[in-house]
Amino acid sequence: MICDDGVGFEVAHCVRNGGFGWGRRVTIRLVLADDHVLVRQGLRTLLEGAGFVVAGEAADGREAVRLVRTENPDVAVIDISMPQFNGLNAALELARICPRVRLVILTQHDEQQYVAEALRCGVKGYVLKNQAARDLVRAIEGVCRGEVYLSPGVASAVAEAYASPGNGADGLSVRERQVLQLIAEGNSTKAIAVRLGISAKTVESHRSKLMRKLDIHDTAGLVRYAIRRGVTQA
Repeated sequence: MICDDGVGFEVAHCVRNGGFGWGRRVTIRLVLADDHVLVRQGLRTLLEGAGFVVAGEAADGREAVRLVRTENPDVAVIDISMPQFNGLNAALELARICPRVRLVILTQHDEQQYVAEALRCGVKGYVLKNQAARDLVRAIEGVCRGEVYLSPGVASAVAEAYASPGNGADGLSVRERQVLQLIAEGNSTKAIAVRLGISAKTVESHRSKLMRKLDIHDTAGLVRYAIRRGVTQA
């Protein structure tokens, strides 16, 4: 049930601890993550105008994870293409450490592999940026009711994803994509191990698997691939 009491929209039975109870009115608190300041400003204006509270903003995936842990919002709205940790990597981490927080991806990517990977990472809402003004408020309200919300523009991608076997583009796992992004951004094996909480030996194992799966034989080739696929920015 969505109510408008003159100051914006609230979910009448969205309880902060993840449950729902009739007659309780709680304003939804959000964290926004996008590496473009103007985009974040526009989103803040849109969402605060709809009655939500923006508890904080992040410019990259790592900052988004830290901010969600400290602010404990109801919903995190995350872009995919961000430095350090992209949005899918951030979503994967947040689904593990903050499972109560609902995750909404806001992106320009409508390709099958992104939508399918987002759902596997625990994302409950997937909104295209060119449909944000219409869909984002609905998505946030929907995920707070326990629903999954997908922009109409990605419906066909979801159907194709579930009709096709495999783990997304080129068969890479989420962890392999995390390692790939960090390699492409110039991190050492030791630094990657610390960031992901795994051993250096495991990082090297993922690097070897990446090269074998992608038929790439050096780090420079991995970097070029990551840039070409939008895993990281040039």
